[in-house]
Order: sequence, then structure tokens, then C-alpha cells
Amino acid sequence: MIRFAFLGLVWVVVGAPANAHSPQPPTSPSTAEQGSPISFGGPFSLIDHLGRSRTDRDFRGRFLLIYFGYTACPDICPTGLQTMGRALDLVGAKAERVQPVFVSIDPDRDRPEILKRYVANFHPRLIGLTGTSSQVRAVAGVYRIQRGKVALPDTQKDGYLVIHTPTTFLMGPDGKFVTLFPYTTKPDVMARVLRRYLS
Repeated sequence: MIRFAFLGLVWVVVGAPANAHSPQPPTSPSTAEQGSPISFGGPFSLIDHLGRSRTDRDFRGRFLLIYFGYTACPDICPTGLQTMGRALDLVGAKAERVQPVFVSIDPDRDRPEILKRYVANFHPRLIGLTGTSSQVRAVAGVYRIQRGKVALPDTQKDGYLVIHTPTTFLMGPDGKFVTLFPYTTKPDVMARVLRRYLS
């Protein structure tokens, strides 16, 4: 397994933002509430883990907790999804108003049948989304997700890793950006913020 010291180095080389792994988010609940011009999200059209077409409008009326990653990710993505699932469990019954979503940024490998097996490991209501390369590029663009492939030695079965912004976004029932959680967010902290918006 490639160590993350190496992965982080490559990330900087390809031009990801310097604060991508920082413990401080590029924006926070407080800055978002103060009317920060920084925003994320927008229309998308993708395919879910059951092979059905899904758009951003399918989730209107509910909060959307969305994480971008890929199924072959060695440990950043599983950790992020475990945090999301644990936070929803901590929130309790009110979490029914939140739809957790995992968007693959590796459309070449993450087809619906792969996503179906993967999302089942993290939360029973987690929806996996994928699509064509152009569809994934479009949704990554509106959420400002940095991503890029890193080739592995020929002896590695999967051939490459995908470096990406490890951020979880919270979108409102109207589809607009609410806040975001950096990779270092603990489940109890995420749950506390979710409760605030769900109260």
C-alpha cells in the first residue's frame, strides 16, 4: 500500500489547493452563515448504484450529505464514509431528513454494480452515484473537487490511485450549499453540526 506521505506529495505537485489536507476547512459553518461568497454545488445528472438516472432535483426537500471518492481508495474514502455513517447514527431519528451520497470520481472503474457492493459497507441509506466521464467531470467541477490519477508500479493490480479533495458537503433542502466538513472532522462534531441545522 502506498503511504499517504507519498500521496500527499504527489497531490501538491499536480496543483491541489495547499489546504486540502489542512485541519481547517476552506469555509466553515460560521463563514457560510455570514454570507461568504464561496459556495459549492449545482445541477448534476448521474447514475445511482442501482443503475437509475438521478439528478440533483431528486433530492429536493431533504438535506444532502455528499462525499466524493472512489471504491479503490485505500483509506481516505472509507474513513470519510465511516465518519458520515457514524454521524448519522448519532443524530438519530432526525437523520431521516438527511440523504447520504457517495459520488465516485473514478468512472472508469466504478460502475453501478461495483458501487452497490461498496456503499452497503457504510450505511443502509447511502446512495452511490457514478456516470460517464463527462458527467463526473461536470459534478466535480460544480463542487470544486480537485482530482487526478497517480500511476502505480506495473506490479500493482489496479494500476492507479485517484487523488482528490477529501471534503464532505452539506447541501440544504433547496439544493443550495450549507456548509462543509474537512477530512479531519470527527463523527460527534459532524453530528452536532447536523443537529443544529435539523433543529
